[in-house]
Amino acid sequence: MPSDDGTFDDTYFSRQDRFSVGTERPSGRFYLSIPVSNGVVDYEEYYELTEAQYEVFVTDRASAATFAEECRKHEHDALLLRKPGANRGTPV
Repeated sequence: MPSDDGTFDDTYFSRQDRFSVGTERPSGRFYLSIPVSNGVVDYEEYYELTEAQYEVFVTDRASAATFAEECRKHEHDALLLRKPGANRGTPV
């Protein structure tokens, strides 16, 4: 689990597909994030990637968009870097 002071540095962003890919500091872990909202606050959900996935996703938007859509359907919840609270947001 990342520390609360982890910084997420986006290295690729797709406005069209509503996701970003990057690295978390200081851990160096890779992620794909999607925007969500719970009606009170908008925030990002961060899904851990392998280095191989990261390398593909920063160059292949279609593959990353497919993974992001799977995240929106909660198909990769085991990869969440921070587990959501009781009032989990819905993808926006």
